[in-house]
Amino acid sequence: MRRVLVCDDDISISEVVAIVLTDSKLGEVYTLPDCDNIIEQIDTIKPSVIFMDDKIPTDGGVKATRLIKNHPEHKNIPVIYFTANNDIHILAEKAGANYTLAKPFNISQLEDVVQQAFRGFQDPETV
Repeated sequence: MRRVLVCDDDISISEVVAIVLTDSKLGEVYTLPDCDNIIEQIDTIKPSVIFMDDKIPTDGGVKATRLIKNHPEHKNIPVIYFTANNDIHILAEKAGANYTLAKPFNISQLEDVVQQAFRGFQDPETV
């Protein structure tokens, strides 16, 4: 089963993402309201795709994404950077994220970016 990890301190956004992806049968969804111990969380959840908010506590999305992308076991997990910030593409590039999703987004945009990310996922156990 594909797993999606949503890192966003706005519970309502995490819930919307979870509902849409679950209803669309695009994966099992896990949510985190912060990025504390992000590597340990990923070790436990084993996501195929990660949504990363920019302004997430404690260190923010750029730092958390860099930790993921610099980790030898997790660097191939696609990260979708999502924020309402107008500089989303600059922030995503700075972080090393693979995809972006600007807030607010519609359901088809959400589903499309997740499907793209799943296609880009290379499970280290099967590579």
